[in-house]
Amino acid sequence: MKRQLRALAAAAALLLGSSLVAVAFGGSASADTLICEQYGSTVIQSRYVVQNNRWGTTAQQCINVTGSGFEITTQNGSSPTNGAPTAYPSVFLGCHYTNCSPGTNLPIQVSQISSATSSISYRYVSGATYNASYDIWLDPSPKRDGVNQMEIMIWLNRQGSIQPIGSVVGTTTLAGRTWEVWRGSNGSNNVISYVAPSAISSLNFSVLDFINDTRNRGAITNSWYLTSIQAGFEPWQGGAGLAVTSFSASVNGGGNPTTPPPTTPPPGNAACAVKYTANSWNNGFTADVQITNTGSSPINGWTLTYSLPSGQQVTNAWNATVSQSGSAVTARNTGHNGSVAPGGTASFGYQGTLSGSYSSPTSFSLNGATCSRN
Repeated sequence: MKRQLRALAAAAALLLGSSLVAVAFGGSASADTLICEQYGSTVIQSRYVVQNNRWGTTAQQCINVTGSGFEITTQNGSSPTNGAPTAYPSVFLGCHYTNCSPGTNLPIQVSQISSATSSISYRYVSGATYNASYDIWLDPSPKRDGVNQMEIMIWLNRQGSIQPIGSVVGTTTLAGRTWEVWRGSNGSNNVISYVAPSAISSLNFSVLDFINDTRNRGAITNSWYLTSIQAGFEPWQGGAGLAVTSFSASVNGGGNPTTPPPTTPPPGNAACAVKYTANSWNNGFTADVQITNTGSSPINGWTLTYSLPSGQQVTNAWNATVSQSGSAVTARNTGHNGSVAPGGTASFGYQGTLSGSYSSPTSFSLNGATCSRN
């Protein structure tokens, strides 16, 4: 979706010296700073970086940086609404393409985060096509450069015929609000987007709640690293006058890995049934797994264990936290599918690599009880 070409483009822009009005690289902005350079940035409050980040257009964009945020003063770019935006002017804490905010403790492993909070205020305009987007970036490694593998987007406002990457997978309640959840990939990284049903001009919230929800969907694990948190706008057409009027963020360490939720074993033996549907090709496969509660009592939290045949390795999963040690696979429910009523089902899936001929696992156990096969 965005940012994958910025490192090369930034170098080219510096060589060309395009449209530089005023720009500070490092230090703190003591007075308003006008940035028109494509990837120009400056520091505010000796803590946060504000970046112009005009990555998707050659047309001029300028931002006026204040002591508490920034305003887009010029935005001449225009992009089709079925494609990528023109830019992502934003303020951030952490590291973005080797540009790290002063004194940051990011990247930090998710398991070590005890709290992560943020407060943001926006000023909107009419007649433009844009979103007000809060970005949370994560990667399996403590990455300070290049594209991270996981992008969490929080859309606080959406104007015009634009939509997030992927498709709708449901709704959730976070930060005291209901969000529409989208999931997909832009070809460079995976994206989960939380879209507000109506415009939100300010929000004080736990960033960690969104990270945990993403983890519970199987998109990351506690071993991943939070690399940056960012707030800004993605304009497609117009956008002059849009502003982040205030921004603050804090990430504290000292946390512990999340303990899996307690499980209730299915009553009796074979009180569960598993349907395993696979699709394989030369060097890979996908599997959809459906668990049915065939007992008379509800299941409140589940762990499914089984062994994959030789040559199969899980690489990516959804709707469950899936781990593999040797041939042994353990799949745990996420936050939204842990309760299974009698006769009800829970489903998850994953993708894997394949060496040799394909075959499916033959036996499954749910919370220690052997399941029948559907």
